[in-house]
Amino acid sequence: MSDMLSRVAGAPITWGADASEGWGYLMDPQRVMAEMREAGLSATELGPDGFLPTDPEELKDFVAGYDMSMVGAFVPAILYRDQDMEADLDYFGRASDQLATAGASTVVLGPRSHYDGYDTEIDMDDDQWKVFLRNVRRFQDITQARGLQTALHPHWGMAISRQNQVDRLLNTCDVGLCVDTGHLFLSGVDPLQVVKDAGDRVLHVHIKDLTNDMAEKVRAGEVPFRQATIEGMFVPAGSGDVDIAGVVKYLEGRGYQGWYVLEQDCSLTGDPVPGTGPIEDAKASVEFLRKVSEEL
Repeated sequence: MSDMLSRVAGAPITWGADASEGWGYLMDPQRVMAEMREAGLSATELGPDGFLPTDPEELKDFVAGYDMSMVGAFVPAILYRDQDMEADLDYFGRASDQLATAGASTVVLGPRSHYDGYDTEIDMDDDQWKVFLRNVRRFQDITQARGLQTALHPHWGMAISRQNQVDRLLNTCDVGLCVDTGHLFLSGVDPLQVVKDAGDRVLHVHIKDLTNDMAEKVRAGEVPFRQATIEGMFVPAGSGDVDIAGVVKYLEGRGYQGWYVLEQDCSLTGDPVPGTGPIEDAKASVEFLRKVSEEL
C-alpha cells in the first residue's frame, strides 16, 4: 500500500497567508496550525517571511508543538538580472537556515519578475537566460551547503511559466522542480506531461486545482490573477479541471517519495467562523487525495 497520504502537507496560503502586500486578512498562525492538524495534515510549508517564527530554533519548537514537521518554503527571487541579487541571496540563505534547523528538505525557488503582481509576462532573451542560469546555480549552492535541495517553481506571471520556458529550463540546467499543478494548468501547460518530462527532477509538488472557465479569463487578461483568486479561482483538489489524480498516480508509480503540499490560494476579509472557511476546503482536498491513494 502506498504511503502517499503520510506525505501530504499544508501551506499557509491555503489559509490566506501570502507574501503579497494587500493580499487579504491574515489568520492567527496558531489557528492555522491547529486547523491543519484537524484537517489531517502532519506537516507544513513555512509561508511568507515572518508569518511563522523567524528564529530557526523557535520555528522548530513552534511546529513541533502542533506535532507537525516542516517540509519547505516558497522563496521568490528575481534571477534574470543581478540588480538587488545580494538581498535575494540573503533572504534565501535565512530561509534555508530556518528550514535546515527545522528538519525540512526543500527550498522552493520562485523565479519572480521585477513587475508587481502576476499579470505581466516575462520572456527572457538569451542574455537574460545566461544570468538566470548562473544565479540558479548560486541558489543551489546555498541549499546544498545546508543539506537541502532546490526545487524551482514554474509559476503564472513569473519568468518560468509556459511550456517553452519549462522545456528550456530542463534542457539547460540540473535544478530540481516543484511541480505546481494549478500554475502549470493556468499557464496552458499539462502538469502530467511535465512530471513525465522531468522524471527524477520532480522534488516537490504543490497540489492546486481550478476550473478552466476561470483560467481562460485570466489567460485572456479579462480578470487579473489576484482578482481571480479573490473570486475563488482556486478550488478544493478534485473539484476543478486539473488532472491531479493522474499526476499523483504517475509519480507514485515511478517511486516518488517527496511531499504533496495542498495549496488553495485564497484571500480572506476576516476570521472565519470556527469550523468554516479554509479548513472545509482543506478537508475536502485531503478526502480527495485519500480516494486517490486507494486507487494506487
